[in-house]
Amino acid sequence: MTTATTRRGERRVSPVFLGILAVTAVTGWATWTGFAEQPGVAVFLFVTAAWIVSLCLHEYAHARTALHSGDITVGAKGYLTLNPLKYTHALLSIVLPVLFVIMGGIGLPGGAVFIERGRIRGRWRHSLVSAAGPLTNVLFAAVCTAPFWLDALSGVPADFRFALAFLALLQVTAAILNFLPVPGLDGYGVLEPWLSYQVKRQVEPFAPFGLLFVFALLWVPAVNTVFFDVVDAVLGGLGIHELDTYCGRALYQFWQGSNAYCQVTP
Repeated sequence: MTTATTRRGERRVSPVFLGILAVTAVTGWATWTGFAEQPGVAVFLFVTAAWIVSLCLHEYAHARTALHSGDITVGAKGYLTLNPLKYTHALLSIVLPVLFVIMGGIGLPGGAVFIERGRIRGRWRHSLVSAAGPLTNVLFAAVCTAPFWLDALSGVPADFRFALAFLALLQVTAAILNFLPVPGLDGYGVLEPWLSYQVKRQVEPFAPFGLLFVFALLWVPAVNTVFFDVVDAVLGGLGIHELDTYCGRALYQFWQGSNAYCQVTP
């Protein structure tokens, strides 16, 4: 319906995104076959590229849902091409999330596609636009964990299994963090349409600092422990053992040289 108001070129998948997909495929093959002399390098490139793919899909889900909800401007802004260079804040959407993965293995919520909320009618539609992004992370996590909860790991090389486990951890952390009802995050965006005007006005000044607040909380040891206990519980329910995510992180951060045990783990 509303897609008829966007031009064909505005919906064409960007060569930039196709290039990232190609890197994901090639490095995934290298991880599976053990082609690289340094398995950690292949895992690093595979997980990073796949993580960027998931960030692009996250933002695309916001934009596509907004398009079908009434914001026909997202096409002209380039959001439907999956090109990360078109985002309002490429630093927040791509660069910072990748840096946080490299430094600490946390799926930091990225984001910014500018949705013209005034074009969208109905509280449910507003909530769905906000929920679409983190729901994409949930779907991505389900795909990454499928070999584990389907008990289909027979024949899967250890390095690839570890990489999938670590990638799943990133998706689960991103989904949980995004769904937090904190101003500036998608979880608050889901709730905001149902709040009173007075409450929204009081909360609005804090929205730019919501992500910083969450990040600061994660540096508190007690909060960090509880958070990752929840993440481990979710992953455990999906069949992923803590050893899998540990080895995935160790292989990913190959420069730290902490993956020797994982290389000999069957």
